[in-house]
Formats: sequence, C-alpha cells, structure tokens
Amino acid sequence: VVHVKEHEVFERQGDDLFTDVPIKFTLATLGGTIQVPTLQGKATLKIPAGTQSGTTFRLKGRGMPQLRGGAHGDQLIRVHVEVPTTLTSEQRKKLE
Repeated sequence: VVHVKEHEVFERQGDDLFTDVPIKFTLATLGGTIQVPTLQGKATLKIPAGTQSGTTFRLKGRGMPQLRGGAHGDQLIRVHVEVPTTLTSEQRKKLE
C-alpha cells in the first residue's frame, strides 16, 4: 500500500500534475511570460494577451513518471487572474 501525501503546490491526477498560479490583471490583458514551478525547477510559460481566469496551459512531459516505462505525464497550469479590489482615480481613468 502506498500513501501519497498532499503537496502544497502540486495536485496529482494519475501521471499529470496540476498547479494553480495567480497572475496579475495587466499580464492577463496584455500577455507576457511567467515563471512556474515544476518538479525539475522553474519553467517559463507564455501567457497570451486576453487570457481568462481559469485557463489551463499544458507543459508536456513535466508530470509524474509513469510506473511502467520511461514516459512522464503532463503538468497543467491553471491561471487565476487577480483583479484589483481598489483603484486610484488615475488607475481608474487609464482603464476607462
């Protein structure tokens, strides 16, 4: 019997790993790149302009190794857009 302990960053589903990553509103709107944690260290993930909260990106082969064979599962990154709760009047004007 093997017990798998929950991890604070990764959630395992079979050979795939899921990671939730918050991103800033401006990054979701304009696009850019972020660093995301993987089992092998950090990886760069490109965020396209107009990304919506809840969008999932796939990093092929960055998941758990398969029990039989040398292949690995994938890592899926779910992004959550952080929307500011308060704005200055200048920030509000720029958004309008």
